Amino acid sequence: MGLHGISKSTLSRLPVYLEYLKSLPEGSPPNISATIIASALGLGEVQVRKDLASVSTAGKPKIGYMIKDLIAELESFLGYDNLNSALIVGVGKLGRALLEYDGFARYGIEIIAGFDQAAEEDASGKPVYPMSRLSAFCRENAVKIGVIAVPAAAAQQVCDQMIKSGILAILNFAPTHLVTPENILVRNENIAVSLAMLSDHLAQQLQEN
Repeated sequence: MGLHGISKSTLSRLPVYLEYLKSLPEGSPPNISATIIASALGLGEVQVRKDLASVSTAGKPKIGYMIKDLIAELESFLGYDNLNSALIVGVGKLGRALLEYDGFARYGIEIIAGFDQAAEEDASGKPVYPMSRLSAFCRENAVKIGVIAVPAAAAQQVCDQMIKSGILAILNFAPTHLVTPENILVRNENIAVSLAMLSDHLAQQLQEN
């Protein structure tokens, strides 16, 4: 199970609902139904109702949810209203770009340091430490979120070291499956697979046209 005892699959969908609600244009109706959310995101209506029930009890028949209130509930549940510290292991081109990106704050995340074989100060002013300092850093700064941006061959070892250091949630950019205990939340972001899916979709669209 994931955060607050809900399933990892439900937890992975909650940010999607939040982003959709925030993207609604000004002048939209103040309330929204699970049916509309499900249709917009290509999800099952029953699944959406079940997911939102883990966050809010404010949904009403024929009225739905007040968008403003549901956004606030999702942000509070996901911790977006509290800034959580995170770290990144692997400060190559991708890792450095993530370390320098300041847009994570809107999701309640701040990447405060990087870890790599070479210790140096990043262009963003954030420190980059050797891996030998990982455990102490997590303990001293109460870091529970880690980002993996190393080659696939090194990812499991990095993952294991993160978990031993107290990391409970991992965003994995390495193109490999990570083996973790049940209480560790892992979100995989495989850029190559995503691009392949986009390419396949484009090829199908071109064939149809």
